[in-house]
Amino acid sequence: MNIANISTLGLVLKSGNMVFGFDAVKEELQKPDTKMAGILLSSDLSAKTKKEIEFLRDKFCPSLEILPTEWDMEQIGKTIGKKTGIIAIMDEGFWKSLNKKK
Repeated sequence: MNIANISTLGLVLKSGNMVFGFDAVKEELQKPDTKMAGILLSSDLSAKTKKEIEFLRDKFCPSLEILPTEWDMEQIGKTIGKKTGIIAIMDEGFWKSLNKKK
C-alpha cells in the first residue's frame, strides 16, 4: 500500500472534505448517514487511541477502511494547520487519491 504525498491533505482540507481530531471523527462515525470514505492515523498515535477508533469503526461503520500513515502529528500539523493524529476523509475521490494501492 502506498499513501500519497502529504500535500494532498492540504487540498482535502481546502475542499472541506476533512474531519480531524478524535472527538470530531468519533462524532462523525456515530452519524447514521455519514459520508466518511476512510480514516488516516498518524505514525505516533497512541495505541489506546488507535484501539478506540477501531472499536468505534467496528461498531458504527465496519466496512470503513483505517490506514496508518508514515506521517507524525507534527508533519500533519504543518500541512493542515492543526496538530492531530486522526483524519477522516469525507470524499471517495480524495480517499482513492490518498490510498493508492500498488
